Amino acid sequence: VPPAAPPRRGRGPGAAMAAPVPDAAAVRARAPVRDAASASSAGPWSLLHLHLDLRVSFAAAGAGRLQGRARLELRCERDGAGGAELRLDAHPALAVSRAALLPPPGGPGDAAGQTLPVESRPFASYGSALHITLPQAPRAGQLLTLVIDYEAGEGPGVCWLSPEQTAGKQKPYMYTQGQAVLNRSFFPCFDTPSVKFTYSATVKVPEGFTAVMSATSWEKQKDNTFVFKMSQPIPSYLIALVVGDIVSADVGPRSRVWAEPCLIEAAKKEYDGVIEEFLVVGEKLFGPYVWGRYDILFMPPSFPFGGMENPCLTFVTPCLLAGDRSLADVIIHEISHSWFGNLVTNASWGEFWLNEGFTMYAQRRISTEVYGLPYTCLEAATGRALLRQHMDATGEDHPLNKLRVVIEPGINPDDTYNETPYEKGYCFVSYLAHLVGNQSKFDAFLQAYVNRFKFQSITADDTLGFFLEYFPELKEKGVDSIPGFEFDRWLNTPGWPPYLPDLSPGQQLMRPAEELAELWAADSLNMEAIEAVDIMGWRTYQLVYFLDQILQKSPLPEGNVKRLSKMYPKISKAQNAELRLRWCQIVLKNNLEAEYSKVKDFLHSQGKQKYTLPLYRAMWGGSEAARALAMETFSATAPQLHVNVQNYVKKILGLAEA
Repeated sequence: VPPAAPPRRGRGPGAAMAAPVPDAAAVRARAPVRDAASASSAGPWSLLHLHLDLRVSFAAAGAGRLQGRARLELRCERDGAGGAELRLDAHPALAVSRAALLPPPGGPGDAAGQTLPVESRPFASYGSALHITLPQAPRAGQLLTLVIDYEAGEGPGVCWLSPEQTAGKQKPYMYTQGQAVLNRSFFPCFDTPSVKFTYSATVKVPEGFTAVMSATSWEKQKDNTFVFKMSQPIPSYLIALVVGDIVSADVGPRSRVWAEPCLIEAAKKEYDGVIEEFLVVGEKLFGPYVWGRYDILFMPPSFPFGGMENPCLTFVTPCLLAGDRSLADVIIHEISHSWFGNLVTNASWGEFWLNEGFTMYAQRRISTEVYGLPYTCLEAATGRALLRQHMDATGEDHPLNKLRVVIEPGINPDDTYNETPYEKGYCFVSYLAHLVGNQSKFDAFLQAYVNRFKFQSITADDTLGFFLEYFPELKEKGVDSIPGFEFDRWLNTPGWPPYLPDLSPGQQLMRPAEELAELWAADSLNMEAIEAVDIMGWRTYQLVYFLDQILQKSPLPEGNVKRLSKMYPKISKAQNAELRLRWCQIVLKNNLEAEYSKVKDFLHSQGKQKYTLPLYRAMWGGSEAARALAMETFSATAPQLHVNVQNYVKKILGLAEA
């Protein structure tokens, strides 16, 4: 779900209102799916509300400290649930000093609560189990309020950036990243997507810093304390916090951009007016946008991901500030999560395709409405090429290449991350649309699906059961068991998708790019034919597709890339990160030493994993000069990279084990 930025205090007239909170009983009527990646008592207990009291302090170097108190409002779902013990997900980096049971509101008892025995036990490489002993076994329906005092800092979900890792280079910065199982190092919780709850937070930060969270309301109080409230139930992985030198600017009736002061003008210019257009199309297709605001936070350049759909406040890479709005459509993916992922959520990480396959489909439906079918098909073709590369690298029959992945106990869900849930998931949703055979009927189904399962966490069986219930005539025909296309095969058999949506409308954009690449790969260049093709009107993905063709044909005959660079400054001098990545790959594959500085400049400008690792692989697999460039660039840029990315690069360069 694309996160939105905090609304202003008091929401003036015309401020977007969040939709009413759903009937909590309806949301919680379903027993949570057993999640092998959670050590918690989710199931016997439900979490109604979480409140976090946080105090953030930065250190002169390295990780700062986060002092926290978590208050969990819990309800027992069955008599004697788990005996007199409650388990929460936590992490060795999270030091718990006290757990206590608060007296019922207005009831007798010490306001500080009754201290409870608490013990941290090993669970998996990515977390630990917090065992809390209750005074007695609870009764079904019993409400308990638990408080836990703790300190966090070094955990994998809490990232501390030094000033040199930010765009402004002046002040440190802190952010959290919860997906998939990292928030257990930020606060003790039921860290599973099968449990949804509302949350609130009070965050005190040092003077000169601002805090923002994935929340429906935001307000600044005295003593540099910020107060947040999320009035819709969400899973733990969507709670996110940033503390930094950040400012905001309005870009639409319910949207603003947040960024460091040195980036805010560029962010406003790039996104003014565009977000609302995407939101309006999304609402037309999938139903009301329930999160109130949709804000975007441009992260520091070392942010290793493209985007994270924290509700009300999407975190994105500053690489999206291309200067020409050419990457604005990347935001469509995060906006689409507002319905698929954030509103209707996979109940376990083994069915991640329910979040990402539906979001890819939704993204491409919005893109078709905004940019037309040919352009969307061209973008989908680049996605299909990524799936092909992934399956060629792993082998089609690799167990991760099915939609329903079995995540065994002890396996980190993050280690199962790949293209399959996105692009094979997209193909399965497209296949369901193909079975329906009518786009407006399938759009109506998607709206009904969102409405049926909003604020819930579900499995593929829920999704497909509802599909057959919604289209009884298809159920009658037995569409779930057509030989070769069985729903069971889609879910449980690894391999290439049995059905591929027709992308031929994209041919009108692909063919000219393919023909132009052929001309540039020739031994003797036909400059007359080349000059007859005007690429000035080509949109980003058409240029990307052209460069992918050039890269496949590289190395080109001697001198061709040099001439290509001179002829198309739109490409060779682009500020667009997708074009820069591919141009740098072409420079390295063709050993064009005259343009090595472009590779170095690009790697100095950002630390996104998707751009950084392929370039280091290309340099390390290249000439002596390219290897020297890799070493020189890494030693200069290592301090500004995210620690995980540093480790991956070290592994590529043979400097250390990742």
